[in-house]
Amino acid sequence: MKLGWIIRGVLLGALAVAVFGPLVNMLLWAVAERWYFPAKLPIEYGFSYWERVFRPRGNAMESLFNSVVIAGGTVALCLAVALPAGYALARLRLPLRSLILLAFLLPQAVPNLAVYINVARIFYSLGLNGTIAGVVLVHTVHGLLFAVWITTAAFAAVDRELEQAARNMGAGPLRTFFTVTLPLAAPGILASAIFVFLESLDEFTGTYFVGVPDVMTLPLLLYNASAGGNYQIASITALILLIPSIGFMLFVERFLRADVLAKMGG
Repeated sequence: MKLGWIIRGVLLGALAVAVFGPLVNMLLWAVAERWYFPAKLPIEYGFSYWERVFRPRGNAMESLFNSVVIAGGTVALCLAVALPAGYALARLRLPLRSLILLAFLLPQAVPNLAVYINVARIFYSLGLNGTIAGVVLVHTVHGLLFAVWITTAAFAAVDRELEQAARNMGAGPLRTFFTVTLPLAAPGILASAIFVFLESLDEFTGTYFVGVPDVMTLPLLLYNASAGGNYQIASITALILLIPSIGFMLFVERFLRADVLAKMGG
């Protein structure tokens, strides 16, 4: 019995180190002024690197602004496609429905590097390389997976009898959609928007090939700092990226009930 508890404790401890170890290391680097091998902990603590990140001449705020604008544009484009597509896939008897849904998985199945190299070449000929619009289009291709699949599940989870009741009361198709179907599917649509936003916010490869050097985002800033061995700047940038993720997780926990999320898979 005691041996079982010891094994469980060891496993839980190993899991805690695997999950929280990198976060603790990142937090230490974010406040480390000097940290040299073989020291186990920072030799000197301070916030001078935070001042360097947020100073007017730094790129952090511009990169954060670009990242938020790109993520917002990606969400708008994805929802513009996902709302009609999700409703059609959930409500209409479309031929090859499964193949259509599978097609949205293809960008995740194909190696990204080869795709983005060719996309960059095409965008260069169209004048989209080095533009925010080009980066938004690349992010949208990946975001459509989350947007369409989750939106389709959200519309499929809406009880058809409620729509039929609204139609029996004299409501037309559009009024039924906007007063019954869309409000009931809204939690799932909101969830898809959050996933797309976070996916765009963390996207690196597509932004690198299409946006560099004119469009700088937080993931690119983090990569440049890490490649240059400036782990303090990289850790601070990673913390900035972490804040929206935690905020949206708390939002989902607060406003999207477990029973609503469970119905999305049906």
